[in-house]
Amino acid sequence: MKHDALKKLVLSAMFIAVGLVLPFFTGQIPQIGKMMLPMHLPVFLCGLICGWPYGLAVGFVTPLLRSMIFSMPVMYPAAIAMAFELATYGFVAGFLYNRSKWQCIVSLYRSMLAAMVAGRLVWGAAQVVLLGLSGSAFTFQMFIAGAFLNAIPGIILQLVFIPAIMVALDRTGLVRFKKAAKKEVETA
Repeated sequence: MKHDALKKLVLSAMFIAVGLVLPFFTGQIPQIGKMMLPMHLPVFLCGLICGWPYGLAVGFVTPLLRSMIFSMPVMYPAAIAMAFELATYGFVAGFLYNRSKWQCIVSLYRSMLAAMVAGRLVWGAAQVVLLGLSGSAFTFQMFIAGAFLNAIPGIILQLVFIPAIMVALDRTGLVRFKKAAKKEVETA
């Protein structure tokens, strides 16, 4: 049991490190760098591989830590809103995937899509509160643009890249897809 917890803790630290460094690579593409949503990838993977408690923690800490170290994203309101958004991604994806009857590509996509919707709704709510505190408005048009339209390249990247990584991890035996235990059929 201790070995498993230690493994998840080390993996979580690695996912935080990846979340801190990955934006430097996508930032080199000025037109779509921010649209690639680089911090989202390690948070999703952490939630799926380590479980929801680790995904939630990594999602909340990564944007705040990156803001404190590199001043990007700006702490208020961007990093704070992102902390709630990414924490929701890690929580929802990890919770739904680990509670699935079968852990396979279908349950992976279901978990990810539910997490994407929930995370964007939480991000919108956080933006409403944070911008409301400063006397600014967060309109529905700003929500649609920020949560969906500007994020299309990143959403596509997530929907392609994360399942590909999970399949590769399954094939190497590092992280296995799990099937529900077969119930023995009683014959009379």
